[in-house]
Amino acid sequence: MDTAAYAELLGWYLGDGHITRGRRDVFNLHVFNDATYTRANVRIARLMSRVKPGGRPHTRRVPGCVVTTVSWKHWPCLFPQHGPGRKHERPIVLDEWQREVVVAHPAPFLRGLFHSDGSRVRNWTSRVVAGERRRYDYPRWQFTNNSADIRELCCWALDLAGVAWRQSNWKTVSVSRRADVARLDALIGPKD
Repeated sequence: MDTAAYAELLGWYLGDGHITRGRRDVFNLHVFNDATYTRANVRIARLMSRVKPGGRPHTRRVPGCVVTTVSWKHWPCLFPQHGPGRKHERPIVLDEWQREVVVAHPAPFLRGLFHSDGSRVRNWTSRVVAGERRRYDYPRWQFTNNSADIRELCCWALDLAGVAWRQSNWKTVSVSRRADVARLDALIGPKD
């Protein structure tokens, strides 16, 4: 298996993916992504093909987004986190073999997480310096997910990659320091 592709697809699955049961014990992996990000939607299909060689992902449009799907009987084996209910309402724990994949490939895992449930924004603040109010603005990455387990996995992978983070609120992890934003930019690339 292409473990780097799997690590990234795992991030996408944890962010905006789910598995449904199809006909004859075949399962469908679906990843939802904003239609604006055309390159990311092509990338998701390529990742699925790399993880399931011979797979032929297909896409469909729903209002505002693209759903990329590929069928395979082994998706529940590769994503044992699959189960009934919403991810934030049930435990999400990686199996040991999955943890080893993420340790070997934290950047692709982070790319999947941040490109699905993250955003790169510009923050600003103002300060009085020498009696004069000055405005400072700076880039920041934010990862937002309702699942405490998934946020914890994101923080763990950021630690593996040597990227400092902080919890901004109960569901958002932020990377704000200039050097760490630059490092994360280099690791995961632009969200496009």
